[in-house]
Amino acid sequence: METVFDIQTQADFELASLEVFKYQFENNPVYRSFCDLLYIHPSAVTKLEEIPFLPIQFFKSHKILSCTQPVQRTFTSSGTTGTLPSQHHVTDIQIYEKSFRRAFSHFYGPIEDYVVLALLPSYLEREGSSLIYMVDDFIAHSQHPESGFYLDNLSELKDLLITLDADGKKVLLIGVSFALLDLIESYQFQLQHTIIMETGGMKGRRKELVRKELHTILKKGFGVNAIHSEYGMTELLSQAYSKGQGIFECPKWMQIIIRDPEDALTILPYGKTGGVNVIDLANVNSCAFIATQDLGKVLPKGQFEIIGRFDNSDIRGCNLMVL
Repeated sequence: METVFDIQTQADFELASLEVFKYQFENNPVYRSFCDLLYIHPSAVTKLEEIPFLPIQFFKSHKILSCTQPVQRTFTSSGTTGTLPSQHHVTDIQIYEKSFRRAFSHFYGPIEDYVVLALLPSYLEREGSSLIYMVDDFIAHSQHPESGFYLDNLSELKDLLITLDADGKKVLLIGVSFALLDLIESYQFQLQHTIIMETGGMKGRRKELVRKELHTILKKGFGVNAIHSEYGMTELLSQAYSKGQGIFECPKWMQIIIRDPEDALTILPYGKTGGVNVIDLANVNSCAFIATQDLGKVLPKGQFEIIGRFDNSDIRGCNLMVL
């Protein structure tokens, strides 16, 4: 796995992707069946765009594994009432730890430099949350006694934010959208040294807002110039980050490709909106090639935007959702 995290160039990424594809074709029964139904074999695949992307729904209905090692941890999505949660079976938790630690450090510098304040109330009782696992690790490594989860404790969090910011401490406040909105509806801030990072999700607690509207409200409430975002999901072991404007950047071992909403096997050029396909090479032991239900577009420098989500009734171009 070291070679995946040592990727530097696009050529490195493409070579590693083709190797991982061949490995998963040979060792992942569900993915192999999916490729067989598409009549796609590694011998005929010579570039990224030809690799099949497994619809993300398979993580709800099948056990997606590319190795026979025992499962160390299973991450589960929160899901909505009456729906099956996604399950991501992780056979080597150290790969996930290496992925999220290196990615954060690449974009933001050492986690030790930050006081990490987590506003993730709806997830705290869910041991299966990969987001909670990551943030808990950040808190443990931040080396600041104030770091921690602030579950339904907005008054203490408000005082802490004001004090730490006034002292010039580097602060990362990471939270789900509805919790950040709850905080600024009760208190107003003018923060100079604090990064506000939303991880998405109203989870039925509030009306969904488009990102631009959400960020405008949050910027005003926290008195900051930009709202940062994290793009991750249960089915991935890597995250992309945005430092503002909803423009995301991936670590070197992760890339976004956009598919035609009408034809899942057709890849769209830069600037066109379509379905988001994720290559996450940290997912070597599950599936590294996932067709998500997000809509987005890739920008010329490899950055990307998330525009919204497919309505289930709108997903077309793939009759292989159920094996």
